[in-house]
Amino acid sequence: MADAVGMVECSSIAMGFEVEDAMLKAAEVQLLVARTICSGKFLVAVGGKVADVQSSVSAGLVAASEGIIDHIVIPNIHPAVLPAITGSVELKPEEARALGIIETFSAASAVEAADAAVKAGSVTLFRVHLAMALGGKGFVLVTGDVAGCRAAVEAGAQVAAEHGLLVNRVVIPGPRRELFREFI
Repeated sequence: MADAVGMVECSSIAMGFEVEDAMLKAAEVQLLVARTICSGKFLVAVGGKVADVQSSVSAGLVAASEGIIDHIVIPNIHPAVLPAITGSVELKPEEARALGIIETFSAASAVEAADAAVKAGSVTLFRVHLAMALGGKGFVLVTGDVAGCRAAVEAGAQVAAEHGLLVNRVVIPGPRRELFREFI
């Protein structure tokens, strides 16, 4: 598990490859993902020690002098975030309670919102969807009791809103089971 995660989201695919190269050359980091995302953007995510991730992201920002959509460095990332991104969280039917959703304008802001949410509320973070088939947006799904979901969603939404990247947030106290059908 990485101590920190850093991401750079670019408006250009070609620039994304250049950013990826600069980030990997700048420090001892592990490449977590480097790929195109909707709508014609490129996302690079790295993990490692906090100082290395900070150096890597800084190098990526220099390489992409313009065309940055968003970037983040999350020190001490919560261990639930990466499994939620990869879709490897198994949600048991009895765990599906209230549903909290945070929707953001960028993939990087969704990851940052997810980290803040899972740290703030007693919830299960079960999905972080990054930009694919969403026009470049991201969304976060948490479940737990209503109070935990509200605390988590507010914390995550606040982080995204501070950067002007919050689209919406919702807490559904008694969702129908069908809302969880692809996760259970």
